[in-house]
Amino acid sequence: MLNERYKGIAFEKRFFPRLTTEEVKELRKDDALIILPIGAIEQHGPHLPIYTDTLIGEGLLIQAFELLDEDENIWILPPLPYGKSTEHVGMPGTITLSASTLQSVVMDIAKSVHVSGFKRLLLFNTHGGNHDLLNMISREIRIETGIMVFRLNPGSSKTNSLITEQEQKYGIHGGDVETSMVLHYKNNWVHPEKCPTEFISLPENTKHLYLKGTSYFAWVINDISTSGVAGDAKKATLEKGIEINRFVSESLAEALREMRRFDIDEINNKMVKQ
Repeated sequence: MLNERYKGIAFEKRFFPRLTTEEVKELRKDDALIILPIGAIEQHGPHLPIYTDTLIGEGLLIQAFELLDEDENIWILPPLPYGKSTEHVGMPGTITLSASTLQSVVMDIAKSVHVSGFKRLLLFNTHGGNHDLLNMISREIRIETGIMVFRLNPGSSKTNSLITEQEQKYGIHGGDVETSMVLHYKNNWVHPEKCPTEFISLPENTKHLYLKGTSYFAWVINDISTSGVAGDAKKATLEKGIEINRFVSESLAEALREMRRFDIDEINNKMVKQ
């Protein structure tokens, strides 16, 4: 049933669109944080749903809100399920926005949040291909509207204890971590018998190039994978997914509290002019 999706504190208490226009008008604006989840619909190998990134974002927010105090003035917008997935173009099921379209959509949403009187917006991202663009958009929103803009890709260093070093470095898409997380959130959407294992094989003399980080090379999925996966999905388990999702949602809840309390004007007030 439709109402099965909209459950838990996140949707029953803190889902922004469930409010009436009068209720939005009456909300405290000065200390409110509005969250825009941004995911993707793209191929995740033969075993995971194309909704993986967006599903994970929804699941983490639902868990995180269970850890927040009831009086926290934090609100969730409906997730934007389409992202910049151009690295997966040509793979069946991938639906992508161009960089310019995603920028325009996010900017328009941010302007609407601003016009409604809110001063804090979090771009909550669960798709790696959105990362660089959203960093740039965040600053443009700040310049255009003057509101405080936050960026967050959910994660926790505690998850490293659950996965191999190889997975930590190269398991960036559809591998152990994402498969385990989806097994927890929607295990009947996973096809365990089809889980692949595939890692990129870089030349032996490669010391400064990675798939992500401060020194990397541009790639599309066909450059680094034949299965559409980068990682070892065969190692994924439901139990591991429960632990990963717990670690990440705990870290997320702490970050949300901090963002709601943060005031960038305090930085200006404390600056010492020479």
